[in-house]
Amino acid sequence: MDLAYIWFFIVGVLFVGYFVLDGFDFGVGMSLPFLGKDDIGRRQIINTIGPVWDLNETWVIVAGACLFAAFPEWYATLFSGFYLPLLLILLALIARGVSFEYRHQRDSLRWKKGFDTMIVVGSALPALLWGVAVANIVQGVPLDAHHEFTGSLLTLLNPYGLLGGVTTLLLFFTHGVYFVALKTDGQVRTDARKLARTSGLLTIVVAAAFLGWTVVNAMGAQAPALPLVIVCAVVAAVLLIASVLANATDREGWAFAFGAGTVAFAVLTLWLALFPNVMPSSTDPAGTLTIENASSTDYTLTIMTWAAVVFLPLVLLYQGWTYWVFRKRVMRSRIEKAAAVVH
Repeated sequence: MDLAYIWFFIVGVLFVGYFVLDGFDFGVGMSLPFLGKDDIGRRQIINTIGPVWDLNETWVIVAGACLFAAFPEWYATLFSGFYLPLLLILLALIARGVSFEYRHQRDSLRWKKGFDTMIVVGSALPALLWGVAVANIVQGVPLDAHHEFTGSLLTLLNPYGLLGGVTTLLLFFTHGVYFVALKTDGQVRTDARKLARTSGLLTIVVAAAFLGWTVVNAMGAQAPALPLVIVCAVVAAVLLIASVLANATDREGWAFAFGAGTVAFAVLTLWLALFPNVMPSSTDPAGTLTIENASSTDYTLTIMTWAAVVFLPLVLLYQGWTYWVFRKRVMRSRIEKAAAVVH
């Protein structure tokens, strides 16, 4: 297979990793108003992702770097045309990261509430906008013959794009609540289970509508990978239902694992629906970017392939080791003891 096609799927895998890992980060952040009854509870929730949130975010940096190197035309069109939503995502991620680091610097309740609000907004905005962006890439956007985006922000806020955004928002929220239930104890754990039951049912309805719409669009476009698109959509739906059932029976580990699988197969559904294009034009067919006309030279892709073979396993091993080290639950009693010592 041509290296450009291989790198199309490598970039896809990197985005799968990012949405699975940073997705539950976003969900944990969005759950603060619903699960954090007091400051100790909110600290307990935040501490579930304290050791890993920044490591999870590096996946989008790696994915963006690989996109830039392997598909410079795609990168240029995407980042120029989607400049405002991507800028909003970046600002939200910065605000969220700052909040994690500065929230505990003062005992002032007003200070902490302000940063908690930034965590919630900094989690919800990317969760929504990533879905809007990816859905529009798959559906197609107005591109001219020079591969330049001719629309505006309002162009991206179409029904399919907005439904994609709401779908990722709910998927990440539910995925994050599963993680909170898995990593905490006491009232937070109990409340997380209850919240996931409600959000899970709502997620099933919205995600089914979005995945169904995606499959219909792929059929209309006669996507070459249509059979795989259908299979991945069905698997995503089954895993989502399985996660809700596992949570209902208090099997938190399985609920989180099935939730991660749901996100992964949902992203794969979109990626395969896009293939072999990387950015279809909804106006001028000559403006459509494909794997072949958007990729770098074979020499560049060869160097990247060798680098990936060497470094990607090391990154995976390091991340796996990090999760193993911080695998235990965040106990409320320990946070209370630490707070008593400080005061």
